[in-house]
Amino acid sequence: MSLVNTDFQKQNLKFDIKKLREACDQVLNIKGFDTSLGIPHFASISLNQIPGDPSSIKGNKARGVYWTKPDSSGKEVSRDVTIDESKYTEFVSEYKNTYFKEVYDILVKKYKLGRVRLLLKEPRSTLSWHRDPEPRLHIPIYTNPGAIMVIDKSAQHMPADGSVWVTNNLKYHNAFNGGEENRVHLVACVLDYKFN
Repeated sequence: MSLVNTDFQKQNLKFDIKKLREACDQVLNIKGFDTSLGIPHFASISLNQIPGDPSSIKGNKARGVYWTKPDSSGKEVSRDVTIDESKYTEFVSEYKNTYFKEVYDILVKKYKLGRVRLLLKEPRSTLSWHRDPEPRLHIPIYTNPGAIMVIDKSAQHMPADGSVWVTNNLKYHNAFNGGEENRVHLVACVLDYKFN
């Protein structure tokens, strides 16, 4: 009998990994990762924003609210600011000539999305143990076998092959990159996805 981990749900959707990597490289040539977010070994680039509001993708708005248990007391605390994800409906014009615009247009027809970001996890680093307000859609672009996400007590490597995953970030989780290369995923907040 094989166990199926329902917190990592591979979708019936696939994109061209070569074009995803080309688009990622194009965006990095335009902007580069914002490493000023106050989180070590983590950075992001927002691909969409609140219409006409470029400040909606800067600073702590690039992170958004999450909950964590930072010490041995086990007491949960919230961090950062609450974001109205439903307002993020405008694709950033600087990137509209990349493959990400085509990917975005396909995704918004299938899912109700909030922020869509490229997220960097540097080598030999991890995120905190935390939970988010909604599930996340992942499209791995650059990864390695040591880049793994853990939800509750289950671990999963998501390969960079164009596949699309939705992860149950409502549960406590983290992501770590145990490899020696950067891990870059396109990550979107999914506002209408229900886990069984």
